[in-house]
Amino acid sequence: MALTQRLEFRHSQSLVMSPQLMQAIKLLQLSNLDLTRFVEEELECNPLLDRASDDAAGADAPTEVGQFSAEELAEVPARNAPDAALTTYTEWGGGASGDEDYNLEAFVAAETTLSDHLAEQLSVAFTAPAQRMIGQYLVDLVDEAGYLSPDLGQDAERLGASQQDVADVLAVLQKFDPPGVCARSLSECLAIQLRELDRYDPAMQALVENLDLLAKRDIGALRKLCGVDDEDIADMIGEIRRLDPKPGMKFGSACLQTVVPDVYVRPGPDGGWHVELNSDTLPRVLVNRTYYSKLAKNVGKDADRSYFTDALQKASWLVHALDQRAHTILKVATEIVRQQDGFFIHGVTHLRPLNLKAIADAIQMHESTVARVTANKYMATNRGTFELRYFFTASIASADGGEPHSAEAVRHRIKQLIDSEEPSAILSDDAIVERLRGSGIDIARRTVAKYREAMRIPSSVQRRRDNEWRGRIASP
Repeated sequence: MALTQRLEFRHSQSLVMSPQLMQAIKLLQLSNLDLTRFVEEELECNPLLDRASDDAAGADAPTEVGQFSAEELAEVPARNAPDAALTTYTEWGGGASGDEDYNLEAFVAAETTLSDHLAEQLSVAFTAPAQRMIGQYLVDLVDEAGYLSPDLGQDAERLGASQQDVADVLAVLQKFDPPGVCARSLSECLAIQLRELDRYDPAMQALVENLDLLAKRDIGALRKLCGVDDEDIADMIGEIRRLDPKPGMKFGSACLQTVVPDVYVRPGPDGGWHVELNSDTLPRVLVNRTYYSKLAKNVGKDADRSYFTDALQKASWLVHALDQRAHTILKVATEIVRQQDGFFIHGVTHLRPLNLKAIADAIQMHESTVARVTANKYMATNRGTFELRYFFTASIASADGGEPHSAEAVRHRIKQLIDSEEPSAILSDDAIVERLRGSGIDIARRTVAKYREAMRIPSSVQRRRDNEWRGRIASP
């Protein structure tokens, strides 16, 4: 077999992303705190980049998309945004070292905060957007010791949720690690830990509910209330002392950062909404072209001239990328408000079915761009501060071919039906399906069963048995 040489031409296409374009994509998904740190680093290393004063940047800062009325909200399903922000950025000259992003500190394990620890568990515990919103809202209220305020009634009203909905979410949060977290009092904190240890019997309950007597060292009164002897009360007090009265403090050494909203949503005078960026989170930088012009006249060496030209291009790119980032966040946030206006008016039970593609199609952007924008961005509303991604929900088809229903709204409707059922007429899953279809919600029986189990509601058979047992107990 003879070996020969020959020349061949092959055509192929590939996508090559410049370092600047990759950095622009990275900027889009940074939180406002991370963005501020990045810009500060650029200001230190680029002599042609200056911090803009409030007067210089105020006129051009994209702080507002504008107001839209209640009539415009009614056109949400068919409405497209007239102006689409760019999804790519101009590629400027100059390169970046391959070792530029190497950071030794990245290999050091970061200390987990209590908020981070609870948020990780929250993302697994809840699939329903409304429950995630309620859960995240409560997690944000947890203090460094791991406690919540005793009264959550105002929080339920603000979220547009019932107190029972908040109580259901709180019951799940109180099962999170560390044991005792999200308690509203010391007694509740200790009770949660004792239940975890399977030691919360009636005698221990009496002790926990009378901690004031323990503080006064009135052991005789405690012994009588608990109905135990001297040896048992001593053992019980020993168990109480081994518990952690401040379960959140083990995470307290980490620096907790307050969530700073990227977007504000305020009610408009005509029933619509006013959406604007938080100008305090927008880094304001300018390119000092005057300084560059002076340098260009006096620089003689080609290497120096190349350095300043590269610095000019990088500074110009950063200003452009920051402007595009701001406009993109505004467009996405405004469309979310248009789509989810029911939530802002009525609360979590009126969340509409929404996905990334619906927003991307409405504002003529790529779905991946919307995904990056909704990560690590927060919206301050009349109902609290929420991450943008929490406004995306699953959907269930309408039985009459109309607009689909939010999965969370369907869960809420199932719970309402079960809560209002008569003891003599317990609703089976099939009966719930029929009632939901009568309301225009097309849903399968197995889906009803799945939602019911996720809400920790027993089956109709178990509910019927529980009612019969309560009736026997109540009868003389």
